[in-house]
Order: sequence, then structure tokens, then C-alpha cells
Amino acid sequence: MNHNIYIYILVMAGVTYLIRLLPLTLIRKEIKSPFIKSFLYYVPYVTLAVMTFPAILTATANIWSALVGFGVALILAYHRKSLITVSMLACVSVFLVELITGIG
Repeated sequence: MNHNIYIYILVMAGVTYLIRLLPLTLIRKEIKSPFIKSFLYYVPYVTLAVMTFPAILTATANIWSALVGFGVALILAYHRKSLITVSMLACVSVFLVELITGIG
């Protein structure tokens, strides 16, 4: 079987271009549906969460330290702490859990 990498790249570029082009060409009027507006409003947040969450669980030596760091970050973010505070304290909590348990 002879595989040509340029065909793969061309197909990938075409699909990527169509994903961006079709909404611009098919949707001409303003979207008035509250359901669709709210759905489109949350798409970037959901996409970011879907890409970030697996990385959180696999970034440490142990899943338990990752879950502790994630929990600390959730609690601090819920209490509206700054981004630097959330990230620093989540990292410190992961470090302490791995230091205490001897993992890493």
C-alpha cells in the first residue's frame, strides 16, 4: 500500500477550511434562538475544559496528587481567587501530596 503524505495533508487542510467556511456561508441572518445563542456562548469554555481535564490527571506522578491539586483549584476558583493564586496553590498542593506520599 503506497501512502502519499501530501494527500493526507491536503485532505486535512480541506476539512479544516470547510469547518471554518461553512458557518460563514450558511448562516447569514442573526441568530435569535436563545437556546442556540447560549449553546454557542459556552462552546469555547467546554472545549477548553475537554482539552485541559485529561492533562490535569496525567501531569503528575500519581492520580491522587492530581485530584488533590484539581480539588484545590476548584475550591479556590469557586471562591473567586486570582488566577495566579489558584495555579500556585494547586501546584503547591500537588507538590506536598507527592512529598508526603513519597511519590515522584
